[in-house]
Amino acid sequence: MKLAGMKTALGAMVLAAGAMTCVSAWAKTSKSLETPSTNWNSRIAVTDNGSHQFGNPDAPVKLTEYVSYTCPHCAHYQQQSDPVLRLTVVPKGKVQVTVTNLLRNPIDLTIAMLTNCGDPNRFFVRHNAFFATQETWLEKAQKATKGQQQRWFQGPMITRLRAIASDLDFYKMMSGWGIDRTQADACLADSTMLDKLRAQQEQAASLKINSTPSFTLNGKVLTDVHDWAAVSTAITDTLAEQRDGTI
Repeated sequence: MKLAGMKTALGAMVLAAGAMTCVSAWAKTSKSLETPSTNWNSRIAVTDNGSHQFGNPDAPVKLTEYVSYTCPHCAHYQQQSDPVLRLTVVPKGKVQVTVTNLLRNPIDLTIAMLTNCGDPNRFFVRHNAFFATQETWLEKAQKATKGQQQRWFQGPMITRLRAIASDLDFYKMMSGWGIDRTQADACLADSTMLDKLRAQQEQAASLKINSTPSFTLNGKVLTDVHDWAAVSTAITDTLAEQRDGTI
């Protein structure tokens, strides 16, 4: 799904926010890195720009997903890819996955702020849940009144994000994870997280990535690859080439 341009109202919101890091360290015990039974799915890290990772940090294949929460293709990709990755190559320590936001609109921004709200080790629970319920809340967004949409695009940013969270029942979702409205509002106002999301947009732009979902494999952009079938093939081919010693 092609983006309508990076300098939209959302881009202006993110880039104009101003100043309103550190990489989470992996546990470095030799036992955790050498034991075949290591639960790589539970190995979570956060990068400098706020992207989230799971899997073996020393995996030979590093997959980065650039996704938008309002992109139906991204939701479809997530539903197809996540169970397979977590049951096959990630547990074997062969693949590490990084999730980076590619924001397209204020709803994306609101969800990105909320998925980063709370325990970082629970990020993927929130991430998966927003994609799993996309059809429900996206339908509400599509049926929003002119008055609601006006609140989403006018006024102070925090007021806009709170209006979206309220209109689309995101506060109710957050409460299911023990995060009340006051805590969620604090996360929506987190200027440090906003700066990290801005850095994610800059990273995507530097790679000339302008559609969702998009991917890099070991730092290389997968050109014209936007679905799980193609990503799966790229992973399989890369692992085969490494076994054969051709890369």
